[in-house]
Amino acid sequence: MMISLQTPKSTQIRDVAKIMSAAKQEVEWASFRFVQEITHNRSARNEKPDQNTYFHDQGVMVEVFHKGHFAYAATSDDSETGILAALAAAKKLAVQSEAAKLFNFDLSVRPNSKGKYHSEINQRLDQMSLKEFSDLLVYSTKKMKVSDTIINRSIDARIVECHFEHYSTSGLETIQDFLLISSSLAVTAEKNGESITRTDHGSLCRCSQMGLEYFNQNFMEKISTLAGEQAVELSEAEICPTDTRDLILEPDMMMIQIHESIGHPLELDRILGDERNFAGWSFVKPSDFGQLQYGSKLMNATFNPTLKTQFATYAFDDCGNPSQKEFLIKDGVLQRGLGSLESQTRMQKPGVANFRAASWNRAPIDRMANINIEPGTTPLSEMIAKTEKGLLLNSHNSWSIDDYRDKFQFGAEYGRLIENGKLTKTVKRSNYRGRTVGFWNNLSMVGTAPEVEVYGHPFCGKGEPSQIIRVGHSSPPCLFKNIEIFGGK
Repeated sequence: MMISLQTPKSTQIRDVAKIMSAAKQEVEWASFRFVQEITHNRSARNEKPDQNTYFHDQGVMVEVFHKGHFAYAATSDDSETGILAALAAAKKLAVQSEAAKLFNFDLSVRPNSKGKYHSEINQRLDQMSLKEFSDLLVYSTKKMKVSDTIINRSIDARIVECHFEHYSTSGLETIQDFLLISSSLAVTAEKNGESITRTDHGSLCRCSQMGLEYFNQNFMEKISTLAGEQAVELSEAEICPTDTRDLILEPDMMMIQIHESIGHPLELDRILGDERNFAGWSFVKPSDFGQLQYGSKLMNATFNPTLKTQFATYAFDDCGNPSQKEFLIKDGVLQRGLGSLESQTRMQKPGVANFRAASWNRAPIDRMANINIEPGTTPLSEMIAKTEKGLLLNSHNSWSIDDYRDKFQFGAEYGRLIENGKLTKTVKRSNYRGRTVGFWNNLSMVGTAPEVEVYGHPFCGKGEPSQIIRVGHSSPPCLFKNIEIFGGK
């Protein structure tokens, strides 16, 4: 059977009251964040099972407050002795670093929230056997074989069960359980000595919070067959032309645009300079909030960690701040950044509940979560009909953006030219370039609510030491005017 969490979820930290009592004798304030993750990796290749692995990780992050600043220590020993030893280590570090503290905080940046959250699940992991699950993946690779020109087919599935408990000496008590599922498939066709690969949605893949209902056989068959057909189509396609055209990005292509040119540049710790030496800065300045015309009046971008099935949905961030939907950009004007209560206090600018840590052995930092483009009123069919000379793109396969998150170029797997209001021939190695503010100000049509699609990424990297975290993005199709496009080699 598929393995699921077996330990009682309310008793991971064995004696919370006793640990809180001991902590109050030692420090001004402390919190304890228990994390347990069980990861299942399953894959198939060319109609054979390819991988079946299981990984279990758990531990506790201890945070203390000392004279206006915070310090951390983590342990994989979740016994009372292990946790109190980590508390002593965090206290020692806090005292040693007191003279070098960056900012004088108070405990208003640590809410005393109480509550529970869990992913909504229709089909539990124990309702499908491992054989049934592997057979479905094998079947998916079989459906990709639509032609003799197909030379390789694969599908990967990752299922992560997460359990979080967070307590503090001032009364914080939150418990959250997540079931996180992601998958990606790839099919490669070869013709005249050249190979080309089509995925279902590029590197930002299908990701959801839900149960095994995610793996619907009819849907898996549909996307597998389509990927095979489009791989063959691309193997016979011409290279994308180089010129200036109107550009329509499908939702799976919008993901990389949202992630790189909205998500990362709006992280307040980048704007403050905290990430400067590792993952880059941002072109956004503190004075831009409430002033900068980031995009056209059709641009509405939200931070929304409350959508039931989206990948980075949660009720509380990792300082206990309750999550809620906020407009980052409204009618094109920059409203607020992606900054935790700490960053908001330092910059005196509005932020969101996005203080997030990758695991028990990492301290939280400012991280994007669900960053979405709100729907508009123009259906895709109308966008195409109103375009005389354009390019429609699906599924990114390359990306590059500078350290300020300003100048970028992105590549797509699958493109189709638009001529006189009609989709014409398929093109491959399609790319486009621009600068963030200019590009978003060229947004001239936004698709409708029924056309919104939800994707995400399990491996967004940031921080020093490095943290890999899960993000979600959703968008309808969008049309941008007069964009430079070019064909790759």
